[in-house]
Amino acid sequence: MWFETRRNDTLTVKNIILLPLSRHECSAEPTHAVLMSTMSTRERYQRFAQLEAHGISPTYELLSSEIADDCEIIEHIERLPESKRQPNLVLGATRHLGAPTDSYTSFRRWTLDNWAAVEQTALAHSTQTNEAGRAAVLLPILGLLDGPLSLIEVGASAGLCLYPDRYSYVYDEHHAVHPDDGPSQVVLSCTTTGEPPIPRRLPAIAFRAGLDLNPLDVTNEDDMSWLDSLIWPEHHTRRENLRSAAAIAGADRPHLVRGDLNTAVADLVDQTPTGTTVVVFHSAVLNYVGPAERAAFEQTVRALPCRWISNESPRVLPHITRRLGGPVDEIGGRFVLGLDGRPVALTGAHGQSLDWIR
Repeated sequence: MWFETRRNDTLTVKNIILLPLSRHECSAEPTHAVLMSTMSTRERYQRFAQLEAHGISPTYELLSSEIADDCEIIEHIERLPESKRQPNLVLGATRHLGAPTDSYTSFRRWTLDNWAAVEQTALAHSTQTNEAGRAAVLLPILGLLDGPLSLIEVGASAGLCLYPDRYSYVYDEHHAVHPDDGPSQVVLSCTTTGEPPIPRRLPAIAFRAGLDLNPLDVTNEDDMSWLDSLIWPEHHTRRENLRSAAAIAGADRPHLVRGDLNTAVADLVDQTPTGTTVVVFHSAVLNYVGPAERAAFEQTVRALPCRWISNESPRVLPHITRRLGGPVDEIGGRFVLGLDGRPVALTGAHGQSLDWIR
């Protein structure tokens, strides 16, 4: 095994050799989109239970595992378009409507009785989890770059990851980093391995902007209610940080643009101030677009005068993951954090862990 899983579900990375990137590299591994399209709905929910919810959300692990074995619920889910069958979206829709989660029996009964409303909610929304906690795994990379920085987030949702300079961070329960004006109401905790370069001071941000197909408004009650529904049931600290981060963003509204990642990102780069380091970044975004769009985006961002930070599931950008030199399946539910196409860390999906390998 090229890494081991600790009890707190962080990864200890061992003996990783970064492999050279071929100019014409293509992957023998299936991409995430191909994997998802060839999976049955039942397999999707099994995978979600085993790789994503396991050890992180007992409620979602139980519900998704039971759903995978429930033919009637699966039949209802399969009436949705394929892009709307995701566990995060369906479970988020049920919670948005008030489904009980104390037992699968009560959840199942409620879901079947209220399926029309669940379906309508899933069709009207997307999985736009705006996890401020991911700033904790981005911060070490941002600290390596020459400032001031111009941040552009692709798939920004409500833009909460555009404020890394406004949050407080606690790494390994004792290493704290705060904004210059003092501790923030948003406190992001992260466990680490591999000695990541945690900066002593937060980066200076000169420009912050984001793009999304459907930008959310932190001052809109309905939008915030939906973001709250996407937070997993037991994650009370994440919920508190969502409210506090929304208050910060509401007092200094982010510049969010409605647009496609392959048409809008270059325009935002053109708007950045001279003399800044432009950083285009994204977390858990490219798995929602097809392989052709993903390849076009990578070609676009590599041609722009910017640094590129990717934080995606291991099969989303397989040529980056393959440079780790280990079996993809052993990464589990973690993301691969990359800088300019080079892997630098494995990260917890919500920013809860950072395993540095650079």
